[in-house]
Amino acid sequence: MRHYQRFSDVSVSEKILDTMFLLMIGLAYFFALLNTYYTHEGRDGEPGLSVKDVMIAYNGAHGQTRLATAIMGPMAGNFPSEKAKQDVLDWIARGSSEAGYETKVKLILDRNCIMCHSQESGMPVPSLETYNHVMELTQEDTGASIPTLVRVSHIHLFGIAFILFFVGRIFLLCEMPVLWKRVAVVIPFVAIIIDIMAWYVTKVIPDFAYVVVFAGGLMGLSLWLQILLSGYQMWFLKSKVKGEGNE
Repeated sequence: MRHYQRFSDVSVSEKILDTMFLLMIGLAYFFALLNTYYTHEGRDGEPGLSVKDVMIAYNGAHGQTRLATAIMGPMAGNFPSEKAKQDVLDWIARGSSEAGYETKVKLILDRNCIMCHSQESGMPVPSLETYNHVMELTQEDTGASIPTLVRVSHIHLFGIAFILFFVGRIFLLCEMPVLWKRVAVVIPFVAIIIDIMAWYVTKVIPDFAYVVVFAGGLMGLSLWLQILLSGYQMWFLKSKVKGEGNE
């Protein structure tokens, strides 16, 4: 089996395959960013995504309920009007009575939330099917639970490790100083580990949300750097060095 050293050694078919893979990863990462935005934005009651939103996601909005935090943040767009959203928030503020739930809140949740927030949906989200289910979410918001963080952590680590490995394998075919390449392929792995570990610290120390944002941004930038440099050298850069040895 041929051992490729540079993009100049790679066939056009291989370049096409690598390019399509990099394009798909780039597109997937774009949608991952959108998902992050829509999942966390508005938790602080302000439009857009901020570091405070990240703090609330992991540390919680103490003095606020989980349901209210979700309604003002990622679930805000699911309500047909501001009045419907405010009706639920007012019900929470008045003590979350069962009578108020039955007369007004249940209808709003059934029309706009049950499609996902039910046992039948199979989605890993809290159920809003009954008053007792809803009451579980009217407790103080303490952020993502440890079991939730563990579940998301292992999914991220397994999935992103494969992505970084295959993108890095393609990137190693670039022509540049060997030390630069070695550092470049290590950075995103280190960044995602720091990012995920910072989730747990942020649950205790809110200001660690800045580390979450920085590490996540560093991982994204390093990934895009590898994608863009690989694409450029693959198709536009003429090789100056051939057979420089194993790297």
